Parts: sequence; structure tokens; C-alpha cells
Amino acid sequence: MSMPGPDVRTCFVGDSFVAGTGDPTALGWVGRVTAVAIARGHRLTAYNLGVRGDTSQDVGDRLAREVAPRLPSGACSGVVLSFGVNDTVLVNGRVRVTSAATVEALDRSYQAAGAAEVLLVGPPAVGDDAQNQRLLSTSEALREAAGRRGAPFVDTFSGTVQSEVWRREVRDGDGYHPGAAGYEVLAGIVVGPFLAWLDQRFRDVPPPRRPGLAGG
Repeated sequence: MSMPGPDVRTCFVGDSFVAGTGDPTALGWVGRVTAVAIARGHRLTAYNLGVRGDTSQDVGDRLAREVAPRLPSGACSGVVLSFGVNDTVLVNGRVRVTSAATVEALDRSYQAAGAAEVLLVGPPAVGDDAQNQRLLSTSEALREAAGRRGAPFVDTFSGTVQSEVWRREVRDGDGYHPGAAGYEVLAGIVVGPFLAWLDQRFRDVPPPRRPGLAGG
């Protein structure tokens, strides 16, 4: 028996948080929200295109050539973008990518996505308070840029910076990436907006029941 709704192909494009670095379950937030969407009844094929160390500029440079073979013409297509942490890393006293350049890369990414529906997931908090101040500014700049396009934006910074679980796991890890419990927190922040995006953009009538995240 076939599942309801269209066959949706979605590329998750971004950095190490998209890739799920540090998660011993190898699920990250992408695997978790994808599993919930499928359990909800979405016919979803997810492509994880997270690359460790990637900035917004790196994503903007590679997005078109990476999504093209995965999102063929005529397919019901989505692109979930997520970057920003690596932009705010200091190298020789300067950020790798300024907020203005991050927004420019976002604009290029929107254009490269073509006809695909786009969801922007903002950067989470890290273990360094000074970098978190820069991340807050970058997150707000991304929110404003998405708003100008009338595009959906998911704020993950506010929820992660206030989460004791997230901050503990990041602190006990490498200062950036959490373990499984931390990715549960991040997935719990993203899953609601992600499901709403799928329902609104790819299916008219949502099913009556939404399964929750284990441990969320």
C-alpha cells in the first residue's frame, strides 16, 4: 500500500552539524527529523550533503552542482540550508566570513536551489561565549534575509544556547559538536518547523497524529 502525498526529494546542505558530527548513533538532527517525517506519512527521500568545515560561501559555491543530480526536473523538490558556525570562527583575529558575506552566500544559495522549496535552519550555539555573540548576530542577519524573501527560517541558536543538555554535551565534546542527546535537542527544535514546511509546501491536508522524537 502506497503512502499518501507526493514523492518528495530533499537535500540537506550545510556544515558538520548537518552531517551529524559527534553523534555516536550516526543520526544527527537530519536523520532524526527525516525519521519523524516518514513516520508521519511523508514520502521523503533525504540526501545529507553536510561537509565539515564548510562556510556559507562553500555551500553557495557547491549547491547547484550537488543538488542537480538529486533533484531532477519535474521532481517534487526541497532544499534545507544550514550554515553559519564556521563563518564566525576567528582566523588571525578576523571572522572567516562576515555577516554581509553570509547573507550574500544565502542569496546565491536561494538562486542555486532553482524551483526547489527552501527551508533555512540557522546555526546553533557553541561552547565559546564570544563566538556565541557573533553567532547571534549572524543568526539574526539570516533571519532578516529569509524574511525579505518570505522564506521560512528556523532559529536554533536561542534554543541551544539555553539548553543545559546541549551546552553540557558540547562542553564535554570538542567545544562545538554534541553527542546523541545534544542532537536530540537540536532535532526537537527543528522538527516542528520542518514538518510544517513539508505539510504546507508539499501536502494540503496533514495527517491527524504527529509522532514525537524519542527522548525529546
